[in-house]
Amino acid sequence: MSAASCLLSEDQFLCSICLDVFTDPVSTPCGHNFCKNCINEHWNSNDQYLCPLCKKVFNTRPELHINTLLTEVVSQFRQEAQQKASSSSSEQQAAKPGEVPCDVCTGTKLKALKSCLVCLTSYCETHLEPHLTKSVLKRHQLMDPVENLEDRMCKKHDKPLELFCKTDHTCVCLLCSVLDHKTHEFVPLKEEYEGKKAELGKTEAEIQEMIQKRRLKIQKIKHSVDLSKEAADREKAEGVQVFTALKESVERSLNELIETIEEKQRTTEKQAEDFIKELEQEISELKKRSSEVEKLSHSEDHLHLLQNFLSLKAAPSTKDWTEVSVRPPSYEGTVAKAVAQLEEKLSKQMKKLIELKRVQQYAVDVTLDPDTAHPDLILSADGKQVNCGDVRKNLPDNPERCSLYHCVLGKQSLSSGRFYFEVQVKEKTKWELGVARESINRKGKITVSPQNGYWTIWLRNGNKYKALAGPAVRLSLKSQPQKVGVFVDYEEGLVSFYDVDAATLIYSFTGCSFTEKLYPYFNPCLNDGGINSAPLIICPVNQTV
Repeated sequence: MSAASCLLSEDQFLCSICLDVFTDPVSTPCGHNFCKNCINEHWNSNDQYLCPLCKKVFNTRPELHINTLLTEVVSQFRQEAQQKASSSSSEQQAAKPGEVPCDVCTGTKLKALKSCLVCLTSYCETHLEPHLTKSVLKRHQLMDPVENLEDRMCKKHDKPLELFCKTDHTCVCLLCSVLDHKTHEFVPLKEEYEGKKAELGKTEAEIQEMIQKRRLKIQKIKHSVDLSKEAADREKAEGVQVFTALKESVERSLNELIETIEEKQRTTEKQAEDFIKELEQEISELKKRSSEVEKLSHSEDHLHLLQNFLSLKAAPSTKDWTEVSVRPPSYEGTVAKAVAQLEEKLSKQMKKLIELKRVQQYAVDVTLDPDTAHPDLILSADGKQVNCGDVRKNLPDNPERCSLYHCVLGKQSLSSGRFYFEVQVKEKTKWELGVARESINRKGKITVSPQNGYWTIWLRNGNKYKALAGPAVRLSLKSQPQKVGVFVDYEEGLVSFYDVDAATLIYSFTGCSFTEKLYPYFNPCLNDGGINSAPLIICPVNQTV
C-alpha cells in the first residue's frame, strides 16, 4: 500500500468540494469520489442530484457507500505526510524577505508551508501538523502559502473563491454559484486562469512588439540627432571657413585703406619737406647777400663800393613763392570708396558660394565601373577610389574596358537633366577629370577633346592646369584645388569645373551638343615611382552654405 501511495500525488487525495484530503471517501455512480459529508451537503443545498465534477444528473438520490480501498490509501497517505512533516521539521528556516511567514510563530517567524482558507492563517511545518492529524481540521482547505488570505474568501458567504463567473467576470464561491449567480455560466478558477494566462502571453507579446517598435523609433530619433549634429558640425566648419575668408577680406581692405591714407600723407610730407629745403637754401643765400651788402655799406673805399654796388644791388636769383603752398590731401570719400569696394568683393564671393550651392543640389552618388577600368588601375572595394598600380592585372578585354589610357568611367550615366559630383585630387601631381560620351574610342590612341567625346581638365607637373578644349586652354589658378566639382547641364550643353574649397569656377565648356549618354571620367595617371601614388577619391557632397 505504501509503494502504491508513493506513486500518487497529493492532488489525487483531495476532495474537489472541500479541497482537503478525503474524510470518509464515497463514490458516486459516475465514478467520482468525495468526502461523504461534502457530497451530502452539496445535494442538500441543491434542487438536483448532480455530480459536482462531470455534472451528471441522477433522477433519484444515489445511495452512497464508503470506498474502503480509497480510505486505506488516504490513511496511508496521511501517515506518510505526518512522517515527512516530522522528519523535515528540523530543517525549517526563518522566513526571508518576500516569503510568507507563519502567522502562529512568536519571536522568529518561520517560513510558512501552507495557508488555510478556513482559518485564514499561514502555518509553518510545526504549526501545520494539527491540520494534518485532527479530524476537525482535516476538512479545512489548504493551499500553498500566500499573503492576504482574506482576499481569497467570499466576503458574503465566507467560503473560498473557487469558481469564475463568466457572466459577471468575477471570482465566486460554491454558494454564490447556487444562490446569487444561479443562472450564470461558471468555470473552475484554474480553467479561467489558463485562458487569461494565454491572453496575458499574447498581451505580453504585443507589448514587447510595441516596446521594440519604440526602441527602433528611439534609434531613428538618435540617428536623426546624429545626422543633425554632423550637419551642424559641417555647417559650423564651413561657416568658419567662409567667415574667415570674409574676415581676411575685410582686414585686407582695411589695410589697403590705411595704406592709401598713409601714402597720401607721406606724399604731402615729402612735398612740404622739398619746399622747406628749397626755402631754407634760398634763405641761406639771402643771408649771405645781406652780409655782403652790410659789409659794403660800411666800406670807406669809394672805388670798391662803386665797383661792387651794381652786383649787390641786383635782385637775387630766387623763386617766386607767392602762389606756392602745401595743400592737405582730401580724404573725403576714401572710407566710403573702400567700403564700396569691399562690398563688391563680398558680393562676388557670395555669388561664387551661391553658384556652387546651386550646382551642388544636383549631386549624384557616383561609383567607379570596374568593367571599364584599365588593367593597371586599382579600384577600392566601395568603388570610390582609384590609383595606378605597378602590375598589370590579367583582365578580360571586354568592349567597355579602356585599354590604352589609364582611365575608368563611372557606373552612373546622364542622358538628360543635370548632375554633379566631387573628386579629391589632394597630393597628386597628375590627374584628369570630366565626362565622356558612351561611344568614345576605348581601345585606340586619340586626342582627348570635345570633338572626340571628352570634356575634361587636367593637371601636369604639379602646377600646370589645362582645359582639353581642342586646342587646350591654359588655366591660371590662384591656388591648387584640393577637391574638384564637376557639373553637367545636358540640355544647356554645359560642363563646368569648380574649386570646391575656394568656391570658384575653374573652367566651363559651353555650347556643347550632347546626343548620347555621358559618363563621369577619371584618369589618375601613372604613379611616377610613388610621386603620384595618391588616389582620386569620389567624395560625398556637402552643401557649401
